[in-house]
Amino acid sequence: MNETLEGNKHGKNTPRVLLVDDESDIRMIIQKGLSNEGFQVDVSGDPVEIAATYKAGMYDLVLLDIRMPQMSGFDLYRKILAVDKKVKVCFVTAFEIYYDEFRKVFPKLRVNCFVRKPVTISHLAQIIREELASESLDQMEEAPQSSQKSVHKQIMERG
Repeated sequence: MNETLEGNKHGKNTPRVLLVDDESDIRMIIQKGLSNEGFQVDVSGDPVEIAATYKAGMYDLVLLDIRMPQMSGFDLYRKILAVDKKVKVCFVTAFEIYYDEFRKVFPKLRVNCFVRKPVTISHLAQIIREELASESLDQMEEAPQSSQKSVHKQIMERG
């Protein structure tokens, strides 16, 4: 079941973030922390429910835990993308991320944001703000190769 903020204490233009993570303590800490950083945050521990109820335009950014028992973050990402091609996504994981290997296994995933746990709330908020301000990957595909390498470097530094 979704655990959402009571009312919208931020404003209409406040970035809306959805966190899907199977660990309730992680959900609670991130929700409270990002809310204090100025985001409106909804959380869920049930990726199957999110896959069934997600609607386009609900969120500006979705944070997805990669490893969850009912459905992986990658599978949920595919389901969300089928409904909302504009939402930005960041994968969150406690495991080492090897970007080049990830691209070999998932060459068509349009994601350039990976966050490694543990992460401070201030650093996570910074990553989210940067991701929300960045160009979409559709626009990046048209960018010169040197620009794409710079994005890859930023991703690797985030881990």
